[in-house]
Amino acid sequence: MILVRPGRVLGLCHRYFYIYTRSGFRVLDVIFWPVMDLIVWGFVAKYFMRLDSANPTAITFLIGAIIFFNILNRAQQSISVSFLEDLWSRNLLNAFVAPITVAEFVASTFVVGLTQIFAVSLIMSGLAFALYAFNILTISFALIPLFLNLLFMGWSLGMFTTSLIFRFGHQAEALAWAVPFLIQPISAVFYPVSVLPEWLQPVAYMVPATYVFEGMRAVLSGHGDITNYLVTASGLNVFYFIAVSIFFGAMLNSARERGALAKLVV
Repeated sequence: MILVRPGRVLGLCHRYFYIYTRSGFRVLDVIFWPVMDLIVWGFVAKYFMRLDSANPTAITFLIGAIIFFNILNRAQQSISVSFLEDLWSRNLLNAFVAPITVAEFVASTFVVGLTQIFAVSLIMSGLAFALYAFNILTISFALIPLFLNLLFMGWSLGMFTTSLIFRFGHQAEALAWAVPFLIQPISAVFYPVSVLPEWLQPVAYMVPATYVFEGMRAVLSGHGDITNYLVTASGLNVFYFIAVSIFFGAMLNSARERGALAKLVV
């Protein structure tokens, strides 16, 4: 039995893209916040470099972290916010009544999110080069596995967030935007794990993104092989993705049995 039919996934993607092309504000929401983060924090980093010129790599670390964190954030929101858009437009029941599988529904959000991530990353990379002379391609071949690890972690977070909305209803909607920032302090986004209190460091090492950002800084500082970072991040991502997929299916089935899907769109 084929769980995911490409034609159906493309059909769902076409619907999402049609929504974005009809609403400039939705496109602005996708692009505006990442660009503002880059501009503000980039100039903050330049200011600190003037105060302490002994650390010229500080701005590259910060800008790289901003671009990478937005990959994680956008991947997470591509699932949770796409689900909420169906919820707000009262289209959720139509989507699940249609002859599509849950896997196809989720896969379409993956594709839409991936398109958004490529667009936002290109814009941010171009601005980073123009404003701060930061070239993300200096990360070289490590860029692809680092990118993929953030992508899969974002998808896992998106399914986890949506699962909580299935379980707790409208009161959990705020998590669609909050979850990436809740784990940001322990993900070593802007600073190494060694900055954290010792009791919190083991928690940080349970987060795949921690190894991605540590690996990114290692590459940008000219250190050698980051294979250990990539292998550990990939292993954790596989584990979490499988666990969250099971949890997502369980919460969806529970919502169906309780009639919660119908209540969500009322």
